[in-house]
Amino acid sequence: MLVRLSVFAGGMVAAAVLLPGLATSYLHQPETRDAELKPQPVSTAKYAGGKGVLLQPSAGGHFFGTFTINGRKENGLVDTGASVIAINITTARRLGVPTGTLSFNAQVNTANGVVKAASVVLDRVEIGTIAVRDVEAMVLPDKSLSGMLVGMSFLNKLSSYRVENGALHLTR
Repeated sequence: MLVRLSVFAGGMVAAAVLLPGLATSYLHQPETRDAELKPQPVSTAKYAGGKGVLLQPSAGGHFFGTFTINGRKENGLVDTGASVIAINITTARRLGVPTGTLSFNAQVNTANGVVKAASVVLDRVEIGTIAVRDVEAMVLPDKSLSGMLVGMSFLNKLSSYRVENGALHLTR
């Protein structure tokens, strides 16, 4: 678990260094954000190996999508530098995660410094025609993250993911 958390923290720091302000202030109200932070429409595709989703990049070249987690919609940034899905406490509540019993005993380094985080498992994470079960996530304080990062705990449950012709292809 320690190695995974350090990779997760590295992804948060990298996002903050490469994209100032993105790691701490995106996706709160996507309808009022500029095109850089707005999720792009999800296209479904049929691949030889299974169901697929195609995400077009935002104006800034990042891959945002609208995910359904535990039956509730949430916008997220796909981040291969994050080892798990990262959500803040407010988002966790919106997604039906019982936050009163969370144990914030993990320490992660973020763009805002070291913060306490709690490990959770999300029952179901979906985007387009893709659905995966039992996905590991970390809950962080609201001041540390205002949106959702969709990391490797989701991507590793897919049969493949790749960028081709500028689009992110997710296959289950």
